[in-house]
Amino acid sequence: MFQSESAVEKATPAPTLQYKNQLERVKKTGLLTVLTRYDPTTYYESADGFTGLEYDLVQLFAQHLNAKIKFIIPDTFAQILQRAQTGEADFAAAGITITPDRQQQFLFTPPYQEITEQIIYRSGTKSPKTIADLNGGILEVVQDTSHIETLLQLQKNNPNLQWFTNKNLDTDGLLYLINARLIDYTVADSNQIILIRRFYPKLNVAFDISPPRQLAWAFQKSADTSLYDEATQFFKKITKNKVLKQLLERHYGHTRNIKYVGNCTFRLHFESLLPQYQALFQEAAEKYAFDWRILAAISYQESHWNKDAVSPTGVKGLMMLTRATAKQVGVKDRTNEKESIFGGARYLKQRLKKIPKRIPEPDRTWFALASYNIGFGHLEDARIITQKLGKNPDKWIDVKQVLPLLTKKKWYSQTKHGYARGKEPVIYVDNIRAYIDLLLWYTNNKEIEEITAMPPLPLKAP
Repeated sequence: MFQSESAVEKATPAPTLQYKNQLERVKKTGLLTVLTRYDPTTYYESADGFTGLEYDLVQLFAQHLNAKIKFIIPDTFAQILQRAQTGEADFAAAGITITPDRQQQFLFTPPYQEITEQIIYRSGTKSPKTIADLNGGILEVVQDTSHIETLLQLQKNNPNLQWFTNKNLDTDGLLYLINARLIDYTVADSNQIILIRRFYPKLNVAFDISPPRQLAWAFQKSADTSLYDEATQFFKKITKNKVLKQLLERHYGHTRNIKYVGNCTFRLHFESLLPQYQALFQEAAEKYAFDWRILAAISYQESHWNKDAVSPTGVKGLMMLTRATAKQVGVKDRTNEKESIFGGARYLKQRLKKIPKRIPEPDRTWFALASYNIGFGHLEDARIITQKLGKNPDKWIDVKQVLPLLTKKKWYSQTKHGYARGKEPVIYVDNIRAYIDLLLWYTNNKEIEEITAMPPLPLKAP
């Protein structure tokens, strides 16, 4: 349904002359053209292909219109705004902040997320407490972003406030420069730093420089508002039916679990331990049709890639298999690296096959991981309770809220399989999701090296 940006970089919407309006053109041509950008908050490549909050929202809107999508990925954020204003695409979905100035230039849909703008610095640099503390340091921001507007407002009361404007890098690039100690400060949206700090754990938030701001899709101002009106109704619908809430949980619900020390330890293990087992993860993943990083993330959660790991309850090995599980999947020696990894992959495949086929990805994988941890029976108990509570038993966002109830007699007394430590699979799945993101980040992204000619550290989204 989707094409990569390389195939669509110069794509423009079809003329509307032969159609009554833009909405009719999109429906009859079956083509929606959208401006976006590579960023963890918008559009990036994951283990299962392209994803991102903006990407998923556009996908839903395209399905609503029964259309295919062509993405345009300009080189800079400024070009996204320029090309949206001239109508080179149907609209821009790129984490665009609604500001008074932009409202004079664009039509904005109902917002889908609220953020604040924040000053970012690196550990080892003196923490700024006020705007005045930024004086003397290098503050650099991305050209034509709302961050410039905010700084200009702040400068009225802080005439010594100065900054540099970068025409080539996006916010991710500037965060890389802070991490590399090449600049002292930048401005990032709160949703960006929540995601990026997992990969650069030494980055810190100093303080907010804006009140809460809202993100939305930007449409060219035009007498023809048919497509814009349809998008407005679309956002009202997904807000009411809680699909928007589910998407926000999918992209942000697991991001706070791994703290600074855990991030640093993971990176050390990534460099020192993972190379010993990566080929085995890849071999097992190919056999059982997984992305190898999912298996590696499970193993890291289970054993921190320690082949000699043993728990107090007797589970052991890289995948920490119990005796019963090892027997079930044909593993004779749980401490053998290959047997453990292949046994864990086989067991995960079995878990996945038990999840109802009607449940789409990525929820299907999250359910399989939860059952890997707590067992399929307890997972089904939680899904039944979820349904009794009027929530969706096929959505991980709903079931993860119910699983902890399995520790309470009022609820587990109603189930087939009884008491379970229901908080554990929630933490388990969130941790694995975070480790998958870290692995994708460290293994996929090299473009920043070419831009800055710095030592190898990835920039682009996971």
